[in-house]
Amino acid sequence: MTKLIEQIKTNKGSNYTSNKENHLSIQLSLDGFSFCIYNGETQALEAYSTYELQTGGSPYKHLELIKEIFETDELLEPVYKSVSVSHFNNLVTQVPKAFFNIEELSSYLQYSIKILEDDYITYDEISGTEIINVYIPFVNINNFLLDRFGSFVFKHSSTVFIEKIAQEFKHNDQDTIFVNVYNSSYELLALKGNKLQLFNSFTFNTKEDFIYYILFTAEQLDWNPEEFSLILMGDIEKDSEIYNTVYNYVRNVSFYKNSKGYTLMKDNSAHAHFTLLNS
Repeated sequence: MTKLIEQIKTNKGSNYTSNKENHLSIQLSLDGFSFCIYNGETQALEAYSTYELQTGGSPYKHLELIKEIFETDELLEPVYKSVSVSHFNNLVTQVPKAFFNIEELSSYLQYSIKILEDDYITYDEISGTEIINVYIPFVNINNFLLDRFGSFVFKHSSTVFIEKIAQEFKHNDQDTIFVNVYNSSYELLALKGNKLQLFNSFTFNTKEDFIYYILFTAEQLDWNPEEFSLILMGDIEKDSEIYNTVYNYVRNVSFYKNSKGYTLMKDNSAHAHFTLLNS
């Protein structure tokens, strides 16, 4: 089943089929599908949609639901000049570039996730770092999008996340944890100054789960919750129970400020949809 959570058009009278310069950005997860449209002429956001998916964990059901969205959402009908796709899942690990061997992709993942014989494994070079991201994308969705668009660029969502943070906070001088929330999961990135300490992703069901992984990470890094900075982005708002719980345990909490100034959300949350808006 698919459920449209939100759809926003900045210019409801716009004819999206007439502008051949537009760019389509897509974010995929097993339980969600989001996309936004950039106007290639004005360099502004034209539209945004997000869907909730109930796949039961099945890749076949996942593909069926994505096809259903493409058949029913008119914003996905036009031919776009360019398309980018980010894959949000926990089937990923980071490898120092100095130790990376393209012939050993499966070995980098085999100790953290279960790998099947026919799994397609690929990698991204994370610009601005000496890190290679090795991961398993939603390959059946990629194949569908290839048939639909002819060509597109895809990355793991953590590649987009790490690249953007590494570039924007290259002069950072604090111990900082960044948390990018997407539905019931989040990516966590820790920087000591401008040096990457770790990246991980977690699934949460309760507000207690949410804060537990942050505090556990801080404990492993020997960081004091009274001292490190926590920057939140994605699907989290200041009036939520999760935020209130976080604020009770961590002294320095703030929301990411989108340098591009994109605010498609109705409440003008400039920190929302971090990966989608930067891919």
